[in-house]
Amino acid sequence: MNVAIIGGGWAGMAAAVQATQDGHHATVFEASRTLGGRARGLNGTLPDGIPVTLDNGQHILIGAYLETLRLMRLVGVDPEYSLVRLPLALRFRDGSGLALRQGRAPWDALAGIATARGWRWRDRLALLRSAIGWRLGGFQCPASFTVAQLCAALPLRLGCEFIEPLCTAALNTPADRASGQVFLRVLRDSLFAGHGGSNLLLPRVDLGALFPEAAGRWLQGQGGTLRMGQRVQTLCWSAARIGAPPAAQWHVHDEAFDRVILATSASDAALALSTSSLTAPEEIARQMRNWADTARALRFEAITTVYALAAPDPGTPALLPCPMLALRSSPDPARAAPAQFVFDRGQLGGPANLLAFVVSTSNGSRADLQAQVVAQARAELGLQVQPLQTIVEKRATFACTPGLVRPSAQIAPGLLACGDYIEGPYPATLEGATRSGVAAAHLL
Repeated sequence: MNVAIIGGGWAGMAAAVQATQDGHHATVFEASRTLGGRARGLNGTLPDGIPVTLDNGQHILIGAYLETLRLMRLVGVDPEYSLVRLPLALRFRDGSGLALRQGRAPWDALAGIATARGWRWRDRLALLRSAIGWRLGGFQCPASFTVAQLCAALPLRLGCEFIEPLCTAALNTPADRASGQVFLRVLRDSLFAGHGGSNLLLPRVDLGALFPEAAGRWLQGQGGTLRMGQRVQTLCWSAARIGAPPAAQWHVHDEAFDRVILATSASDAALALSTSSLTAPEEIARQMRNWADTARALRFEAITTVYALAAPDPGTPALLPCPMLALRSSPDPARAAPAQFVFDRGQLGGPANLLAFVVSTSNGSRADLQAQVVAQARAELGLQVQPLQTIVEKRATFACTPGLVRPSAQIAPGLLACGDYIEGPYPATLEGATRSGVAAAHLL
């Protein structure tokens, strides 16, 4: 079939690659001049004028992202070169916190909990007891439970130094509002799944090069089409003729397609469907409006990434003891500690002395967050940093709350959707996006 894919982010490119693998011809329409959507490379400049490629937000992957890793290999990206693989660690600058060692799941996770630095034995036993209970219970909890309710029996320190950072990193939603069931699914597929599933995979190339740009080259090499700089705002329905072979049902920019996959943001998809429904037959229009209403009901969380340069220390080869550290975060402006994680980009193939501070579920102005991160770096890391660029993604992820109703992949006959917000078991992650794209392609 001739398939149009609206949007060249991770979900859209995953759909295009899978559709091509399944024997269809894919045409990708991308409004910008860059592939990758909310996970792409950006051009920046260092103070000395040297160009540098940053990311539209610092992302991490984990070993359990099997679909993403499969697609990367398929389009010619070598994960062993493009990603730094490390055992999961949520360690702070003073060395306290959880750090797993390489080993078989779930024993690596259980051993990591038992040997966590800075935790009392009662803390470790409480977490071990909960982890074993979650596993024996099939990683299920009442649908109404938040992560805070799920972990209410754990000591306060574990909530602050383990559950909250892990929940923020995985779901980008505060523990008192995040879905306990989705959190358990993430734990099951990472900490307690196959060998290496919990490993951190930290990109050493920019996010565009990590998958979407390679997918675009692969697609064109397979005979597919990329239409860059072409925004699609309306879709036109065209009924197939009775008794004829399967005919095109949708028109994009006056071009006929057998199927269309919407791979844009939830808000852009809802707007396009609402506009397109005005000229569609009533039954088709009703399905488009219903889907758009569900998408509009989603609530979103912001993520801010502050890139900053630190003064080099001649006595140390790296700014941080490892490429990624957890930070003791607080939403209280008086404490000036909004960031939950910091990454040493110099240890990940980037310029020396460049750090990336990640503020999930961020609130406040760009200037305020940037100033607070500078103070946090000084207080917690002992580093004087100079902001280079601050990126605020206001609708970075959907709020992953209990009982959330997410839009389905099927919109109307011949019309599908994919994206990290589409109905599925995972929160808004790169793996959620790629899985959604592959699933939509299989529904063609």
